[in-house]
Amino acid sequence: MAGGAREGGSDPRGAPQGAGSWRLLLLAWLSLVGTAQEPALGTPARVPEPPAPARPQGTWGSWGPWSSCSSSCGDGVALRSRRCLRSSEEQPCTGDPRQYRLCQLPGCPGGSVPFRAMQCSLYDNRPVLGSSARYRWVPFHGAPNLCDLNCLAEGHNFYYSFGRVLDGTRCSPGSPELCVGGRCLSVGCDGILGSRPDACGHCSHGSCVLIHRLFQGSDPSSGYLGYVNVTKIPAGATHIKVTDRSRNYLALMASDGRYVLNGDRTIAWPGPYEAAGTLLTYSRTPDGTESLEAAGPTREDLQVMVLLQEPNPGIEYQFWLPRGHPQLGRGDSSALRQPQPRGAGSPPPPEPSPRPGGSATEPPPRSPPGPSQDGATAGRCGRCRPPKGRSQRIRHFCQSDFVFHGRILARRVVGRETRYEVEVKTRYRQRFPLVAREYLWVPSTCGCPTLSEGGEYLLMARRHVNHEHTLNRILLQERGYARPWTPREARLVREAAPHCPRPP
Repeated sequence: MAGGAREGGSDPRGAPQGAGSWRLLLLAWLSLVGTAQEPALGTPARVPEPPAPARPQGTWGSWGPWSSCSSSCGDGVALRSRRCLRSSEEQPCTGDPRQYRLCQLPGCPGGSVPFRAMQCSLYDNRPVLGSSARYRWVPFHGAPNLCDLNCLAEGHNFYYSFGRVLDGTRCSPGSPELCVGGRCLSVGCDGILGSRPDACGHCSHGSCVLIHRLFQGSDPSSGYLGYVNVTKIPAGATHIKVTDRSRNYLALMASDGRYVLNGDRTIAWPGPYEAAGTLLTYSRTPDGTESLEAAGPTREDLQVMVLLQEPNPGIEYQFWLPRGHPQLGRGDSSALRQPQPRGAGSPPPPEPSPRPGGSATEPPPRSPPGPSQDGATAGRCGRCRPPKGRSQRIRHFCQSDFVFHGRILARRVVGRETRYEVEVKTRYRQRFPLVAREYLWVPSTCGCPTLSEGGEYLLMARRHVNHEHTLNRILLQERGYARPWTPREARLVREAAPHCPRPP
């Protein structure tokens, strides 16, 4: 048979005798596997069925009344329960169907038998371990499970576990924790066993609100470098976490304008930092991922910023605030509150270099922003010439983006400018959003206009956005309108509004 292997011979490729049979078996096996795994030609492929939608969960009914206490004196607990209301198509409820609270009982009289000892004594002179021997039992506290009724045979060197102790039994002598359902639970601040304060540290659960957002603003054009505000973390915030996954650098500024982290283009070492009355942990991984975490609560506001080196892929931040906090409902801090002027195309910040002999444990030195030697200190400031008269009032009102009654909270010289923190009390004109607390910038350190801390003024200011969009803030010109607020001044400003030309 031409081209085939001959009986007793070899195939043209030199295969040993019988190899052809193995090949036939292998081809047959592969054809079976292929038939099982692939559809035949002309047969539509089987599309996998989508997963079944998750079944809804049932809902809890209301709590029932509290039971009587498990003891008449000393330690004791009361119980209440609730039912899960669900149909046959719904999943069981999540959570505990029972709740225990500590009873307020008078102390037991002197000479009373302790609660755990009383439970052990119930088994005195009873047969155990399948023998007829009788024992007297006392509590044994060396066993691993504290909420088992572990009793030592008096006069012998063995103990026996009689199951769980009764609810309300102390876990161990002198322990503030109680056994409930076989678990050792501490008493929460609300008197409920096993309960913990919420994320804001309050006993009443539901009193805390989670703020969880993603900052995706400030996508820079080519060559952009500079600081941009991300959000304000208000005083009273807890469980703070900020995460950035890019080559940019997170920065943090305290309410007095001093940098806590990565300010003035100086990159700090990862590690712990104190800020706003809490301990903050700054971490940075080799791939550039940064995080700021703090337990809180913060005692003052903190401003989170980012020093941009590349387009912002998104900065995730979250924190908790007590329900009813004045910051809730206001959204994020205004984009006008840029802390410092920063130029485009500045050199990138220097990375900290490792110290000889290992990694650094302390941040490199940083100098906070402060007054500089400018015209104010050189004596080149002239007299303040505030605008006066009706025509000046109308002109400034109509040309201003913001007209408001504000109280000066703080003043700080930053480079060659002066920054005021202002509480906005009344808005008379606003072409852009204006929140309750803003930064007001004056492009001078000469003290003109004259604004004193604690004073209340009627202020007319403009929105300042530079060409590179690295600044977006409220600017009060050196000869801008800033007069002490009085009811008469407020009335005159309101009368100026009708004189402004209507926008086309």
